[in-house]
Amino acid sequence: MGIYEKLQALNIELPAVATPVAAYVMYAQSGKQVFLSGHIAKKDGKAWVGQLGKNMSTEEGKTAARAVGIDLLATLQAAAGGDLERVKRVVKVLSLVNSAPDYTEHHLVTNGVSELLVEVLGDKGVHARSAFGVAQLPMGACVEVELIAELE
Repeated sequence: MGIYEKLQALNIELPAVATPVAAYVMYAQSGKQVFLSGHIAKKDGKAWVGQLGKNMSTEEGKTAARAVGIDLLATLQAAAGGDLERVKRVVKVLSLVNSAPDYTEHHLVTNGVSELLVEVLGDKGVHARSAFGVAQLPMGACVEVELIAELE
């Protein structure tokens, strides 16, 4: 099954690529590598505000990270000239989790995006990653994720 068939089977429609809200671009390409800027979790078109371990559960955070993954796939599609089949592999994911000082399940929140990438891209979606807890994120978002991929 191809990538677009997988998206359809998962009932995922990729959104329009987000517009930068500051002085940056959504992605930059160097050679065959493409670097996607950090994407924040959104709910109903607005920043998904919350802090893990304070007013959000790990499962809610994982759902938010999955939502970020869908936005990342839309940007990756744009970076690949409109064709996700050109993605050779996802190389690295970096996840920032807005969390209380004693929260320690950042890795479980980040599974939301990691699992989605493998569901959609198969072996091409398997990646190295880092997950960090941070005191705050732009607009109070609960999760921000950036991604590095290699294109064919």
